[in-house]
Amino acid sequence: MRAQNSSADGAPIRAQVARIVMAVGRGASLDSAIPQHLEPGHEQAGFARALSFATLRYGWSAAALLRALSPRPPRPIIDALLRAALTELRFLSTPAHAAVSETVRAAQALDSAAAGYVNAVLRRFLRERDSLQAALSDDLQASYEHPQWLIERLRQDWPQHWQALCAAGNQAAPMWLRVDARRASRADYAAELLAAGHGSQAPADAAYALCLDQAVAVEQLPGFSEGRVSVQDLAAQYVVGVMDAKPGHRVLDACAAPGGKTAALAEQVSGLQLLAIEKEPQRVPRLAQTLVRCNVDAQLLMADAADPASWWDGRRFDRILIDAPCSGTGVIRRHPDIKHLRRASDLLALQREQSRLLDALWPLLAPGGRLTYATCSILHSENQAQIEAFCQRTPTARVLSLSVPEFGLPVPGGRQILSGDHGADGFYYACLQRSD
Repeated sequence: MRAQNSSADGAPIRAQVARIVMAVGRGASLDSAIPQHLEPGHEQAGFARALSFATLRYGWSAAALLRALSPRPPRPIIDALLRAALTELRFLSTPAHAAVSETVRAAQALDSAAAGYVNAVLRRFLRERDSLQAALSDDLQASYEHPQWLIERLRQDWPQHWQALCAAGNQAAPMWLRVDARRASRADYAAELLAAGHGSQAPADAAYALCLDQAVAVEQLPGFSEGRVSVQDLAAQYVVGVMDAKPGHRVLDACAAPGGKTAALAEQVSGLQLLAIEKEPQRVPRLAQTLVRCNVDAQLLMADAADPASWWDGRRFDRILIDAPCSGTGVIRRHPDIKHLRRASDLLALQREQSRLLDALWPLLAPGGRLTYATCSILHSENQAQIEAFCQRTPTARVLSLSVPEFGLPVPGGRQILSGDHGADGFYYACLQRSD
């Protein structure tokens, strides 16, 4: 990536990145911090996003380096600026002199008194880079770029895979597409992509999935605005095969936003009676936009799916999908802020909500019907342990084998895709049949 210069309008671009990083440190998500602190339409917005993501992705090593370089912690905004600068010097291709000078310029805009300090810290890093980075191997969090609690949980749950899971979580994710089965074949759309200058690869086990050789803005995808293609990770696309819905089935998507799975079902199985429910008001507009863009015939309802008395009409469903709220530990590579925002103490509340959804929606399933439970988590407590506990208290629930489509690892209650497996996000699926 070439060196980026500060814009004549507004704050220098690295000052904007520092504000984004500091906002995440104070509890904001990247999705909310970027539009709030990045100047709209900035010509260097792509650079700012890349540096923000990298700074959060490699946050623990940057923090350890800064502690070694400056025993007295700087003000939070200068701390964020320096962590971003250290990340840029280590992982981006900006020439060192340009990264340092532009960071000093940003410091002058944020706190003029700190400019000399910032310059001294970064120049010391460049002088002592090798020894400073070698010392990172003594710091577990800095070595694996994950918080201590999550490293420990991954070591406990996946003793043979935890290092690979951390490594996968530190990589940028590829861009996966789902081709609308009603409009074109995957091969035809891949040819259309290639004509537009975008190469792609087609996996054998997901009929409508394509992985772009290089990520692009959705506006560059032929037919995106018309819904002919959507952005959806490979792991999420397995949902249609797992659910095995048939034409005419009454189907509930209980936690539907942003709508990708609802749309996939409608595209690949004709004649479904779809009900998409979303509890969070701020997520409903995006869900509605997805269904309109993808030309999905579905009823949309804002409600708490776990409170059927407030919305259910008494007609049972042939298929129910619970894409449950979870830790998001399987999608850290797409959302590196999860590593900074999620706490071990969050898990209990998430597990309670998952259990609440399972217990509340099971009676709405028709005899012989199937409930699919899915998470973008790689933690046992949210996945197989959740399903095992539910089956123990629910005599009518029978776990179905998920051999077709075959993906991930077989685990108690379902299948687990580990982060990075065949380029996919970390994901868990279980399918339960009601056997009254």
